[in-house]
Amino acid sequence: MKGFNIIIVIFLILGSCKQQNTQSETEEKIAVTEETQVFGQTFDSSGALKEAEIAMAFSNLSETDTLNTTFSGVVTDVCKAKGCWMKVSLGDGKEAMVTFKDYGFFVPKDIVGKEVALNGKGFIESMSVEDQQHYAKDGGASEEELQKIDSPKITQSFIAEGVLLKQ
Repeated sequence: MKGFNIIIVIFLILGSCKQQNTQSETEEKIAVTEETQVFGQTFDSSGALKEAEIAMAFSNLSETDTLNTTFSGVVTDVCKAKGCWMKVSLGDGKEAMVTFKDYGFFVPKDIVGKEVALNGKGFIESMSVEDQQHYAKDGGASEEELQKIDSPKITQSFIAEGVLLKQ
């Protein structure tokens, strides 16, 4: 019995050491990104595609394709209810509809006009009338504006695993 207790103590010590390492790695990542606010997973944004590059990448996608990438752009709209989605400019009046992986994080509701870098998956989808109305309502649209949405819309969509908000 004494040997069994010793083994349990050893496992507990090893487990606590692993937690301490994970915590210090997290602190190190946060220290590296002091000029940015991190939502979701951290990532390296140094090779992020710019507006024109991501717009070109989206234009080459069909509805069955997925694009794993990192890109940066300016936020054009944010969910006013919770910050659970945002739209990011792709240039030339186009924008990507961005949601967050598994709704695991949200962004601040006051970031319109700010630059962000995103890491995740881009794709083309046909957005239903119901989804368009839901997002429009979250964005503060009036009942009159909601009634004007009456057909599905092809959109450039992006599921972000991480977002870096530049300060």
